Amino acid sequence: MVLTNELAPVAVVDIGSNSVRLIVYEDSGRAPAPIFNEKILCGLGRSLASTGRLDPDAVKRALRALRRFRALIGQLRVNQIEVIATAAAREAVNGPEFIAQAERILDREITVLSGTREAELAALGVVSGIHAADGFAGDLGGGSLELIDVRGGRPSEAATLPLGGLRLIDAASGSLKKAREIVDTELAKVEWLEKGRGRDFYAIGGTWRALARLHMTQTNYPLSVMHNYRINADDALRFAALIDHQSQSSLAGIRDISSARRETLPYGALVLERLIKQMKPRSVVVSVFGIREGLLYSRLREEEKRKDPLIAACTDIARRQSRSVDSAYELCFWTDALFQAPGPTETPEQRRLRHAACLLSDIGWRAHPDYRGIQSLNLVAHGTFVGVDHPGRAFLALTVYYRNEGLVKDELSQRLIELVDKDMLRRARILGAAFRAAHMVSAAMPGVLTNTPIVYEGNRLVWTLPDPYSNLEGERVERRFKVLAGLLDREAEIRVGSSFQRAAS
Repeated sequence: MVLTNELAPVAVVDIGSNSVRLIVYEDSGRAPAPIFNEKILCGLGRSLASTGRLDPDAVKRALRALRRFRALIGQLRVNQIEVIATAAAREAVNGPEFIAQAERILDREITVLSGTREAELAALGVVSGIHAADGFAGDLGGGSLELIDVRGGRPSEAATLPLGGLRLIDAASGSLKKAREIVDTELAKVEWLEKGRGRDFYAIGGTWRALARLHMTQTNYPLSVMHNYRINADDALRFAALIDHQSQSSLAGIRDISSARRETLPYGALVLERLIKQMKPRSVVVSVFGIREGLLYSRLREEEKRKDPLIAACTDIARRQSRSVDSAYELCFWTDALFQAPGPTETPEQRRLRHAACLLSDIGWRAHPDYRGIQSLNLVAHGTFVGVDHPGRAFLALTVYYRNEGLVKDELSQRLIELVDKDMLRRARILGAAFRAAHMVSAAMPGVLTNTPIVYEGNRLVWTLPDPYSNLEGERVERRFKVLAGLLDREAEIRVGSSFQRAAS
């Protein structure tokens, strides 16, 4: 089945070795947004290593959760439903019996993924959610660890190892020392791990997300968004080594770790520590996109796959929350003139971020004027969209903040400024000023900016308002345009009709 890009909800039920999860996405497009997300940590694979069977109590909990999920799917009126199962159901002696029961409950066929297919989908999840991904993806579940090389956006070599958190606890009889030996033995079987040297390692799975969340807290990180959170490999190695030496009693005192994750966290940290030592990546990058999102991505048409996930998400946000998405598109082209010689030039990545910022520039218009800046900043800084790293996300948030507040209120955005360099901050200020001037003339409606171009002429920045738009000129337009020109080290000039006037100096 090939999924379409129509706005129709799609559900994925993921029966994992530790958790059983239902996610309902708003649609199956290039940037799927979840509208419902629930998981139950059942622990199906808890005793798999020692008994070869699914844990009986975990089976009961999982089947109960699936009954609820079927009711929710009906309540949400979802017609597109995908059900997958991973390592525990695949390898357990009583796995087929459990799958048959689950299929009767859900009234759906369940796809039991092979280890190779699980790794491929995890890699496609990374490709779907991280722009220009190029590194190794690692998906740590309760029963297994899938490793796969993602080079140039295409999965290649893959391996499945019995190193999931619950399985490792069972195989090592709760001994971290023995677990370390098991991990090193299994990783030594993957001869191509050295190909990850100096590249990114994309960490997928709830245990590694919990580890990253704890790192965020310990470093007082200014964002709470988990996707694309990047940790230098040396820092990640030290932090993982610290956590894998912690006892359960010491972890119990840390509120950032849920009780359900305390048991597996030291083992997940151990696997990460040993991986870093053998692979020697440059960074560990958290991906919240994994096999579920990879499954949706794999079903898209090729033209959908080629879309930029950030631009696709921002377009959707603009369509829903701005006054006119067509005006946002026009703003992209209107600002093109600002970022070409003799003005500040830009890389392809800077251009895509600018266009994303244009699409987000008007999303706060419904808020009270006193709070538009901070509300827009929070919507962008903590939004669920993907395809952008954290400095890029901070840039977008700062840009919409400056668009609403001007350039005089940095105190509310100071933490985000820590994530961007001086050049990004300057570009955010220029764009924010450009948005303030442009929206003053266009009123965020289409058909104006395409007919009122800006251009560099020597030491001047010239904005032409031809006769049909000449009455849109005014004092506030002059003031805002002067600020924009000043940021570009130019004098401001507004040409009205066949004549022109220089903005107040």
